[in-house]
Amino acid sequence: MATETKETTGLIGSDKVEGTNVYGADRKKIGSIERVMLGKRDGRVAYAVLSFGGFLGMGDDHYPLPWNQLTYDTDLGGYLVNLTKDRLEGAPKYSGSNWDWEDRTRARAVNDYYGAPWAAY
Repeated sequence: MATETKETTGLIGSDKVEGTNVYGADRKKIGSIERVMLGKRDGRVAYAVLSFGGFLGMGDDHYPLPWNQLTYDTDLGGYLVNLTKDRLEGAPKYSGSNWDWEDRTRARAVNDYYGAPWAAY
C-alpha cells in the first residue's frame, strides 16, 4: 500500500513541482517546470529547468533558471518569474539532452544572465 505524502505550506514533493506552470512578469504563462536540479552534496535546489516552445512535448527548448528567481504564487497556482517571455528567449538554453551540467562556464552564464549569485555544485 502506497503512503501519500502530504505537503505543508513550506514543503512540497519534487514530483508536484515538475509540470507546474511558470508565469512571467505580465502574469501570462511562459512554460512549465520540466525538471528540478539539486546539489548532490548539499541537497539544495539549484535550478528549475523551464520547458516551452514545442508542440506536444516535441521540439521544446529547455531553460535552466536559478531557483531563487522563482516565487510561488498561490493565486496563479504556479511559479512567477520577474521577466518577460522575450527576455527568457534570449537566455541560455538547450534542446534535447545536450546540456552539460558539469560545465561550470555554462552554469555561470545562466546565473550571470539572471543576475543570480553563483554557487558551485
